[in-house]
Amino acid sequence: MKTDKYKIPVSSLIVIYTKKHDILLLHRADKRGYWQSVTGSLEPQESPYEAAKREVFEETGINTDHNKIQDWNLNHEYEIYLHWRHRYPPNVSKNTEHVFGLELPEKININISPREHLEYKWENIKEAKNKVFSWTNRRALEKLCEIKSILS
Repeated sequence: MKTDKYKIPVSSLIVIYTKKHDILLLHRADKRGYWQSVTGSLEPQESPYEAAKREVFEETGINTDHNKIQDWNLNHEYEIYLHWRHRYPPNVSKNTEHVFGLELPEKININISPREHLEYKWENIKEAKNKVFSWTNRRALEKLCEIKSILS
């Protein structure tokens, strides 16, 4: 069995936000109506932090050398949605997601990857929590509220 055709069931989720707590959300191209923070699976021999840096650049064009990604020391294990299970090795049903944050001074224009996303928007934290499709993304936004003492 050739394993490199499958995704590794470990990923990074990166909440990108501004000093005024605007949250960047991306609209998935493969599932209309699904909004999320930047996320992606690890590649072979890649750490969650390295994946976070790579995914931020691939999905937004943001250079993380100028804006430091913070490891929030938070991870979640979740059941992989049935419509995406074919991307993983047979009998794999769970993914472990590592959560990071990236603070920007202000909202910027984003260079989305059209293969992955249809559009982006900046939302306040309350709207972002209502819009994201995954519970892990909501929990990450709640963690941001704790870190920054934001009342949502």
